[in-house]
Amino acid sequence: MLAKPFEQPVRVWVGLGFPRQLNTVVDAYQFASEWCGNSPEQKAAIRACKAALTGDVDAETARGVFVAFARKKDILVEHGVIPPVSTKARPTHV
Repeated sequence: MLAKPFEQPVRVWVGLGFPRQLNTVVDAYQFASEWCGNSPEQKAAIRACKAALTGDVDAETARGVFVAFARKKDILVEHGVIPPVSTKARPTHV
């Protein structure tokens, strides 16, 4: 299986707001396959990645479908945005 690189990596949120960078079709395929769920967007991302790995579509097409999946699931890191930290101040005394 060839690790076909994306022109630009895709970053997604994992865990407790930690970003993960996906650089290749294989990275995206593994992420989508391991994602808990069974949505049409997830299935489309997996199919697109498989198609890219077999040479039926290019890596950027698979990237676009994967980005649509990540955006729909609200896990896409848009333009390096970091999730907001709580603005609630801690009490200074108990």
